[in-house]
Amino acid sequence: MPETSNDIKHLASPLARQTLLDGGLTRPVAGVRPIRLLPWLQVVKIGGRSIMDRGAEAILPIVDELRKLLPEHRLLILTGAGIRARHVYSVGLDLGLPVGSLASLAAREAGQNGHILAALLASEGVSYVEHPTIANQLAIHLSAARAVVGSAFPPYHHHEFPTSRIPPHRADTGAFLLADALGAAGLTIVEDVDGVYSTDPKGADGEQAQFIPETDAADLVKFESPLPFDRALPEVMANARHIERVQIVNGLVPGRLTAALRGEHVGTIIHTGARPV
Repeated sequence: MPETSNDIKHLASPLARQTLLDGGLTRPVAGVRPIRLLPWLQVVKIGGRSIMDRGAEAILPIVDELRKLLPEHRLLILTGAGIRARHVYSVGLDLGLPVGSLASLAAREAGQNGHILAALLASEGVSYVEHPTIANQLAIHLSAARAVVGSAFPPYHHHEFPTSRIPPHRADTGAFLLADALGAAGLTIVEDVDGVYSTDPKGADGEQAQFIPETDAADLVKFESPLPFDRALPEVMANARHIERVQIVNGLVPGRLTAALRGEHVGTIIHTGARPV
């Protein structure tokens, strides 16, 4: 028999002989900051119930503002779900559907809002794209147009964590996960309030509500008053790799979104767990 030799080349890998369940062993490798895929991207999340459900009175001024911003920025515009998702939750809970099914159904309503927004911006070359396209082809879409629109719901769907009967990871959390994964320049969340308050400004104690112009995710995890975004968002922010801060702005006030994207402090700024390079 002729002699044979194994010429296969092996790359040295620090994880090759380690268990991936031991944080102490994986941290030296996994703790390194990943490459920013789209460092020039600005992500804007538009509230479903707070903005889209208000109809033309709220949507059209936002659309005009976004249109004027296109020459300045390349945007990923993400939309949340509104009141229809709450109807879905109510019916689904009565039927005993699992949390993953509710997440999938609510995400469809967020997508419907996205289709509406994209249609209003279609004259600028803006289109709606699904999550697989955002994950794999966003760069080519943004080379053809200055913005694209998508659903802000994270693509957990039927794999949503069963820690609650209502999906805990909704549109605000999804927008942050996408922005951080893409290494975007920033994330702005557009709601119908100026930002975070000490108590609900629309509630019974609204007159005593104090505006909080700046805070951090660690403090918001322990915050007991209502928040204008998902409760899961501050927890996710703690593990951020790129997005160092998020600003919440009032989309019903003309010019607030424009100012925020230009770096001005016009809402509540929330500092995440990410650290500057």
